[in-house]
Amino acid sequence: MDDVTSPAERVLSDPQLTDRMLSSLQALVLTESPSSDVQACTRCAHVLVEQMNAWLPSPAELLTHRGRPAVRWGAAQPRVLLIGHFDTVWPEGTLERLPWQVDGDRLRGPGVFDMKAGIVQGLAAVAAMDPGDAAHVGMLFTSDEEIGSGTSRDLIESVARHAHAVFVLEPSVEGELKSSRKGTSWYQVLITGRAAHAGLEPEKGINALTEAARFITAATGWGDAHEATTVTPTTARAGVTDNTVPDRAIIGVDARAWSFAEQQRVDDLVRGWALENPEAQLSVIAGGINRPAMAASTELVERALAIAATHQVAVAGHRAVGGGSDGNFTAALGIPTLDGLGAVGDGAHAEHEWASVEGMRERAALVAALTEDVVRKGHLV
Repeated sequence: MDDVTSPAERVLSDPQLTDRMLSSLQALVLTESPSSDVQACTRCAHVLVEQMNAWLPSPAELLTHRGRPAVRWGAAQPRVLLIGHFDTVWPEGTLERLPWQVDGDRLRGPGVFDMKAGIVQGLAAVAAMDPGDAAHVGMLFTSDEEIGSGTSRDLIESVARHAHAVFVLEPSVEGELKSSRKGTSWYQVLITGRAAHAGLEPEKGINALTEAARFITAATGWGDAHEATTVTPTTARAGVTDNTVPDRAIIGVDARAWSFAEQQRVDDLVRGWALENPEAQLSVIAGGINRPAMAASTELVERALAIAATHQVAVAGHRAVGGGSDGNFTAALGIPTLDGLGAVGDGAHAEHEWASVEGMRERAALVAALTEDVVRKGHLV
């Protein structure tokens, strides 16, 4: 490496870097990886390993952790850990109607913003670092973040435990870093009643749909505007035929809060809801309190903004957001964590999803400089 220039300067001045980044990103986007399809995620993991090996000085490792693929690279106990996920919310076949495109500064395709561009930015950042600094860096990419990280949480926590800082390559929000995140909870609630003919003897049935309607109505009032807690019923399924009293209803509920106390309050309400008909039953068949809130690291935010200004990298600022990420887990361990270091663009989980070409280069430079800074200066307060 050139000792005169910094890793950020190498990223910003390399005339071939953008084409290399776009080539790697295209390979990842064209390998669809919906969270629910383990085989598809495994195919994407193999492609990711190939791309990492093309960028980095030592081989990446393809893991199978609790039945799902993950990819790891770097130090066994890294000072700085870069994390992200290569699963997406898009079902296989989405490329047929949302193809990979480069339209001026805008990149399009399923998962390009959330968050495959961020992964490539991380590779470019580490590749630009001096080998001695890069030796203290680790990277971990998982395949179940979009469905709650139920199988990867312990892996993330284990790899991150001794890190001085964790950088999350999730996308920015309107160009801003994500300094803190709400805690997340989700539930699948089953209400069980009793079927009966809706025309001949409806009185012999126990209508699970009616009980579900009461539960949903109540749940919409469990948020707390003062605490910024939200509780949102999101899905509902009930009934078999139009002439049968439904004996089952399944309701999805999403809850977000800034404190564990609020998460626990909502959890108690969900599990303790009393149905009107004493013969009906309610049970939580999946979910619960998932991610704790991610507290902001003031020092990391200040370092990132100062470094961005030094290298004239556009960063609009930082903000707290309602969505969760795997950074919630590392922050809960007490490790300074900064999120939103990935793509600049818009449309996470939406058909207009896009990422900025120039933003990829700039954010790679920021990650390179920030990672070098923490590696060399050590522990944060």
